[in-house]
Amino acid sequence: MDSLSLEMRPGEILGFLGPNGAGKTTTIRMVLGLIRPTSGTIEVLGERVGPNHAPSLRRVGALVETPALYLFMSATDNLSALTAGRGVSRQQIDRALATVGLSTRSREKVGNYSLGMKQRLALAVALICDPELLILDEPANGLDPAGIAEVRGLLKGISAEGRSILMSSHVLAEVDQLCDRVAIVSKGRLVKLASMTELLAEADTFLVQTDATDRTLSALKSCSWGKGAVLEDGLIVTPSPTGKGKDLIRFLAQADLFPDSVTPRRQQLEEVFLRLTAGTEEAATTQAAVPPSPGSRRPGDGKDD
Repeated sequence: MDSLSLEMRPGEILGFLGPNGAGKTTTIRMVLGLIRPTSGTIEVLGERVGPNHAPSLRRVGALVETPALYLFMSATDNLSALTAGRGVSRQQIDRALATVGLSTRSREKVGNYSLGMKQRLALAVALICDPELLILDEPANGLDPAGIAEVRGLLKGISAEGRSILMSSHVLAEVDQLCDRVAIVSKGRLVKLASMTELLAEADTFLVQTDATDRTLSALKSCSWGKGAVLEDGLIVTPSPTGKGKDLIRFLAQADLFPDSVTPRRQQLEEVFLRLTAGTEEAATTQAAVPPSPGSRRPGDGKDD
């Protein structure tokens, strides 16, 4: 990455989007102290990540690759085995399983679990030490719609507890539903950092719902600024005389037109992503990517995803 600077806010879900090869996974690995940046610094929970890592990483849970689960063992025994040597207590294991909703099936063999349940168990590994920050790389990878919905609900619950989540995903619909803010990278550079509302609001374009469709369209097209008004799926898509909704409403009221609603038009995340990453290799086939990190960071160059 080239001079990437991001800051994670407490309690938010931050998405880090970019085509394959943009440096997303490299950035995550630098945040976790697994590789070193070629320049700049990384801070996690207020502490700089250096050659010997940082004490603050003990307050970070990560799921970069799905851990190999022992299918012949129970969820409880899996967590015991996967955290061996880390001083994890039985109470911590029980709490992590309760957080991911597996308490009632904690003694069942993991081989009987659905994909969604296995992914929840993998998340329990990341949650075992009660982290303040959770870093996830493709948490919905390989899941069916039911499994994706399970993980979505779990992550919303974790966020509601006040934990921050840094997430990478190729499922744009999930990014849209989960993330508070999104950072998009292209060709090694940050091209957009914004809230979902800011990112998807289509500037100066509004949707008008009205029973007087013909009269409203005629009134709009009579103005130089409204000539581009069109009817789409029963709604009028139109600009505003000033780019503000209140001025569009005022214009319509002065024309004795009173629509049922006037709302900003919302773009699809996919079209925004493709537009911002246009010309980037594999951008057209990438469905989404996601996460930044807590604290200020300026990681160095990253060549892979």
